[in-house]
Amino acid sequence: MAEQLLHFHRPARAGKLERTGLFLRRHRTPIIAVQWLIVLAYTGLLLIPAFLPLPPEDAHIWDNLRLGAQFCFWGLWWPGVMIATVGLGRVWCGLFCPEGFLSERVSRYGRGKALPAWLKWPGWPFVAFIGTTVYGQLVSVYEYPQAALLVLGGSSVVAVVIGLLYGREKRIWCRYLCPASGVFAVLAKIAPLHYKVDRTAWDHHKGEFEPVNCAPLVDIRRMSSASDCHACGRCAGQRNAVALSRRSPFAEVLDLSTPARTLEALTLLYGVLGVATAAFQWTLSPWFLHAKLAIAEWLVEHEHFTLLDNDVPWWLLTHYPEASDLFTWLDGALISTYLVGGGFLLGSLLLLGPAIASRLTADKALSWQRFTLALTPLAAASVILGLSMLTVSHLKAEHVWLGWLPAFRITLLGAGCLGSLWLVTKLLGHSTADRIARSLAAAAMLLPISAMATLWTLVFFVW
Repeated sequence: MAEQLLHFHRPARAGKLERTGLFLRRHRTPIIAVQWLIVLAYTGLLLIPAFLPLPPEDAHIWDNLRLGAQFCFWGLWWPGVMIATVGLGRVWCGLFCPEGFLSERVSRYGRGKALPAWLKWPGWPFVAFIGTTVYGQLVSVYEYPQAALLVLGGSSVVAVVIGLLYGREKRIWCRYLCPASGVFAVLAKIAPLHYKVDRTAWDHHKGEFEPVNCAPLVDIRRMSSASDCHACGRCAGQRNAVALSRRSPFAEVLDLSTPARTLEALTLLYGVLGVATAAFQWTLSPWFLHAKLAIAEWLVEHEHFTLLDNDVPWWLLTHYPEASDLFTWLDGALISTYLVGGGFLLGSLLLLGPAIASRLTADKALSWQRFTLALTPLAAASVILGLSMLTVSHLKAEHVWLGWLPAFRITLLGAGCLGSLWLVTKLLGHSTADRIARSLAAAAMLLPISAMATLWTLVFFVW
């Protein structure tokens, strides 16, 4: 019966990509089995290490579960997810993510309540990203499995609760609340693979067809961006109008008919390039160290010792006496200020370039949001560079040869900068402004690109 209703065909000349999309649609059962295996592995790596003692000095990532889980989560998983999103779109969300999968599965048996207005506020992913990033640094989520269980496990519990309360076989958590959703949405814009919708074929399709359950609630007929699509393949072949396809990685940003959303631009500036960058480099920053020493000296001189107290619960600030790792209230205040305040200042500095460029071109289609999205390749390079620092720290501990690392970092940063410059140049090619205005706009866009290049150069080669 299903085959009779499934009114889509594999065209005789369908390419490998299109056949891959159809394969994903037709083989949901093995995909679900893989997702259950990921849930089991994720749960084990999250729970078991939290109850293990500190690893001995001669432990390795291959013979100590605590170190191994830490490397899997932060040395492989997160960098791999970001690289996959840039290269393949949101395949992690659609095919592998345990939180999204669990939230969707439990929603089949939940209450199925209508979504309240407060939950649909589009700013939640941005706020959640900032909150989890800052909180994760305060409890040292990268170093300790208890903190990882608290942050990642807590997120998973909330995802399940949301699934039990709202929607029916939908990923309400992913669409409206997931802290990483906004970042994935930005990075997926430059993915060279996407599900292309032929609106003409969709509208003129005749005959029966099997309805599609789009779990992240995407309007497939009008889908023109890879940002919201979870790349699960469920809609492949729908009405013979949806197909997994190649595209230029810059096509979406350069397509002036697609919206350049303010929230996505702010997420890129203040989230990916702002707070996230500050989170990656605060431990190396001499500015942070000098500020901490100066304030601590002043507090001691004036006999104000409350902020220097380190008797703080581990779930609020890092507190592991057995590892001699104790954060004071001063540490917590300075880390929060550095990440939020520094991220806001950096994001505002980067915003100057798109704002000036948009003002100079005076073209409604070339808004500051559009120019901001031109920084997506740089944002992708930045977040991968930052997350790879965790990978490098593990490899260094294992005495792995890293002579290739400087060249890799320079190449990746250079590719991000050049990709953004190329996008700026192509966008300015659409401008009707005179040559002087376009030249000044290009110069303005050099500000955020050079600022990020300088900052990463300081992190890797100066500090």
